[in-house]
Amino acid sequence: MADKMNMSHDDEVLVERRFVRKDKDINEDIAWAKINKDVLKSMDRPRAAYWVIFAVSFLVFMVGVACAYYQYEEGLGVAGLRNPQVWGLYISTFIFWIGMSHSGTLLSAILHLMHADWRKPIYRFAEAMTTFSLMTAGLFVMIHLGRLWEFYYVIPYPNERWTWPNFASPLVWDGIAISTYLTSSIVFLYFGMIPDLAICRDRATGFRKTFYRLLSLGWMGTDRQWANFRVTYLTIACFLIPLAVSVHSIVATDFAVSIQPGWHVTSFPPYFVAGALYSGCAAIITLFIILRYVFRFEEYMTKPILDKICKLTFAIAMVWTYLNLIEYASVWYGDNEYAKETLIYRATGPYAPYWWAMNFLGSVVPLTLAFKSLRGHMTTMMMVSILLNLGMWLERFMIVTPTFSHGHHPWTWSDDWMPNWIQFAIVIGSFGWFNMLFMLFCKIFPTISMYEVKEMVYHRSEATRQTNKQADQTAA
Repeated sequence: MADKMNMSHDDEVLVERRFVRKDKDINEDIAWAKINKDVLKSMDRPRAAYWVIFAVSFLVFMVGVACAYYQYEEGLGVAGLRNPQVWGLYISTFIFWIGMSHSGTLLSAILHLMHADWRKPIYRFAEAMTTFSLMTAGLFVMIHLGRLWEFYYVIPYPNERWTWPNFASPLVWDGIAISTYLTSSIVFLYFGMIPDLAICRDRATGFRKTFYRLLSLGWMGTDRQWANFRVTYLTIACFLIPLAVSVHSIVATDFAVSIQPGWHVTSFPPYFVAGALYSGCAAIITLFIILRYVFRFEEYMTKPILDKICKLTFAIAMVWTYLNLIEYASVWYGDNEYAKETLIYRATGPYAPYWWAMNFLGSVVPLTLAFKSLRGHMTTMMMVSILLNLGMWLERFMIVTPTFSHGHHPWTWSDDWMPNWIQFAIVIGSFGWFNMLFMLFCKIFPTISMYEVKEMVYHRSEATRQTNKQADQTAA
């Protein structure tokens, strides 16, 4: 009894760690050779579901391409775009895809700086999702223009004609922000893959060996290469964090600088950033479950890691809910009667079912993530993540369409407007485009960072060994 009373707090913690079993993020006894074998095998022989997903995505993408071609041949009128509804689903979906891109930066950069090593088995596909989301968002900028061949006027490049973009145009802001963020994301994704590409080079044959040899840039794994790699990777991560925040803040400013009722809100930039992180984390849950099954990554994409992603998503969902309520409150208690009328119109007008669905899916459904028993059920989390992103897409739709339908002037009101099948087909085709690119990436490049998973296994096993050693010494 006296020994127990004299036990220090640190000793109690060590005893608790020894006897209270907690789920581990990854198996600490897994061999490094097995990590290489499993990841490289996923690039050669995925499950049949991979080809089904790729084929369906390709067909959906071709339907979108056919509708886009028809729209360019006949004009934007076939998409049902007319005054005042000149944006339709194109800008709504553009904002959605920009938001999806933020998750890769969150996992790769912020959690890397925080030394959260549970991100290591999953950050690679999150970075790829960032890149392909930006590529998809860029398509909608061009689709929205109507004249695809004049897109280069948006880009500020030197030319002999002295024709420069109008820097007061929000469209130019978007073009600069997306191009900068996309370039940085591709560099970040590629640079982090170099050690793994060297592993692929050493195991591949024929054309693939030549391909990986060119991409690995002569990586030999020397001490100097690793030192330079660590510093450069950390530098790019620090650069990407403010860049990611600025991109969606610029998109939010596109709306906030206007005089349209419901848009002229100063809280839009943080509100958009929170919504971007929200939809991105929900998409990570969806892709996590798909990749876990399709590529047999059950040993690396484990339930404890999924549990942490769900907790992170839940926290961001509550932040988004708070900012959403702030927006409603600032409009309701403000002195702008036009903005207040627009808010009432959203809640009670013809778009009310979509407004209530957005609030329910975005603020009520994520409460399921607060229960541990539900967070460990794959089917439930798959359905919840899809519903969360549906809510985020409806949120973007509710920002654009009702505002155009109920502006300052009554003669511009268009209560009966809804997107037609051309717009929906192009939007659905964008999901096929994204899935197709993502699946191609998973087949060509290692989806899991092999060298970082090895580091994680090593450090976790060393920490467990030290903890057990100290516990044994305390018990003795």
